[in-house]
Amino acid sequence: MKRASTHYKNGQPMYEQKDDIYTHYLKDGKIKAQGPMINGRMEGRWIFNRASGQLWQTAHFKNGQKQGRWVRYDRSGQKEYEAEFDQDKLVKKLI
Repeated sequence: MKRASTHYKNGQPMYEQKDDIYTHYLKDGKIKAQGPMINGRMEGRWIFNRASGQLWQTAHFKNGQKQGRWVRYDRSGQKEYEAEFDQDKLVKKLI
């Protein structure tokens, strides 16, 4: 059985965890996603970036579920989506 790689073919790590902060990288080394990971679950505020490195989305989690405000940005940096979640369920769409 082939074991999953933790590095891209160019040697760039796919991810790393330092203390409670988990970082997922693109193959060019830019950060794709980053935030607290506690007991294997996303927790607190996370950021997600486009392949260009530009901010795409901010999100909040509690015990690995969507919790609180989520905001997504278009390529010009303007908000294109904003919503509130509670225990993984959409409570209110703001934009």
